[in-house]
Amino acid sequence: MPLYTSQHLKIYNSLSGEKENFNPIHEGNVGMYVCGPTVYSNVHLGNVRTFMSFDVIFRYFLHLDYKVRYVRNITDVGHIVDDVDEGEDKIAKKARLEQLEPMEVVQRYTVDFHEILKAFNFLPPSIEPTATGHIIEQIEIIKKIIATGIGYEANGSVYFDVVKYNETNNYGVLSGRNIEDMLTNTRDLDGQSDKRNPQDFALWKKAEPEHIMRWPSPWSDGFPGWHLECTAMSTKYLGNHFDIHGGGMDLKFPHHECEIAQNEACTGQSPVNYWMHANMLTLNGKKMAKSTGNNILPGEILSGDNNILSKAFSASVTRFFMLQAHYRSILDFSDDAIVAAEKGYKRLMEAVDALPAISAGATSSIDIASWKQLCYDAMNDDFNTPILIAQLFEAVRYINLLKEGKETISAEDLTSFTTAVNAFVFDVLGLSDEKAADANNDKLEGVVNMLIAMRNQARADKNFALSDQIRDQLIALGIQLKDGKEGTSFSI
Repeated sequence: MPLYTSQHLKIYNSLSGEKENFNPIHEGNVGMYVCGPTVYSNVHLGNVRTFMSFDVIFRYFLHLDYKVRYVRNITDVGHIVDDVDEGEDKIAKKARLEQLEPMEVVQRYTVDFHEILKAFNFLPPSIEPTATGHIIEQIEIIKKIIATGIGYEANGSVYFDVVKYNETNNYGVLSGRNIEDMLTNTRDLDGQSDKRNPQDFALWKKAEPEHIMRWPSPWSDGFPGWHLECTAMSTKYLGNHFDIHGGGMDLKFPHHECEIAQNEACTGQSPVNYWMHANMLTLNGKKMAKSTGNNILPGEILSGDNNILSKAFSASVTRFFMLQAHYRSILDFSDDAIVAAEKGYKRLMEAVDALPAISAGATSSIDIASWKQLCYDAMNDDFNTPILIAQLFEAVRYINLLKEGKETISAEDLTSFTTAVNAFVFDVLGLSDEKAADANNDKLEGVVNMLIAMRNQARADKNFALSDQIRDQLIALGIQLKDGKEGTSFSI
């Protein structure tokens, strides 16, 4: 039987403001869409925390034996700097400043995004679509919205009529905002807008002559509105009605609110059963911002090249630190906090490493089954990683008592305990045992150095066929040799 049949997962739904029992649309299957990055700069630490929250959620669904389709997009069209309908888009602005093609900017920062997430041991999503790869789908959605009378064209741009939509629907259902209040508190300063109402948002924008990123459409050469891409890609890969849509808390309004409106205008139904939002990360008690210098990039934590932390910290320690807070809570990052997290991480890993040396007895004096269910209870309560970590430290206490001979454990319980500890630490939380990884790296280095010595001897013996064979086979394994005056080195 799949594990999910014996566990009762509850998820906090931003739409209802309550924890709800998770009931997938299709039994045994989960469809999850998470808003990905706009690739115009290095991924920042707050992004990493958001994506890490959904990485753990993805991992837990997999652990429960669900078949998961996890879609996380890449925004490579570029949207407006202030996430409104006027101004200069982020990717085009970066391209102009760095004198690059927009797609060079996209490629550079997409690679950075993937490298950082790989360093932090993220599982890749099932599908990672790009906005530029789905322009046709976005145009088709605009046509449907225009056909309903809710979308309208003005001077080559197309807008979503929020007031007309609100006549039969509820614009504000997710954020709890009242459209009358929004209209009252909004002033159209220049009076020259093509919009019927100040709250209307762009579905398609006509490109100005200097705008680099543009595509042909029935209305003008232009580019899609920011909110449209996620509607197009989520419905393409998950259907008009799917299980989970996630993102940062800052996307609840207007981005996710507009997504709901677009979907309902097109399909006549709410697109998502569970809306999930991860909270923000602060630095030394203040909002992170490049402009104030109160900012640190993920790579700067790993390298130690910063003026905020006392030293470099590993990706696993940083990951462990972040998971000590619930994904819906604000988390403050500081040197003291990550130093404390490093101590806790090492204590946990020392206990995990000690597990194989524990001997089984005839009976158990520890209730392993109850402890194991408490771990599941933590994750079943809206993915409560801090409570799970507390239970893992209870396991650390058990391990130390077993090592000292103060408690006993049966062979069956020891197998169950070891399997559960490893599953929650490595599979669900996604931590890595850096000590074990370092040991494996040392072994690899020893083997490669031995092969380099054999190659050097073959070259001295003028056995160039063997020398080339060793080099070529190492290259095939991704190990590059470099011959220099001081000898041969290698890189992976």
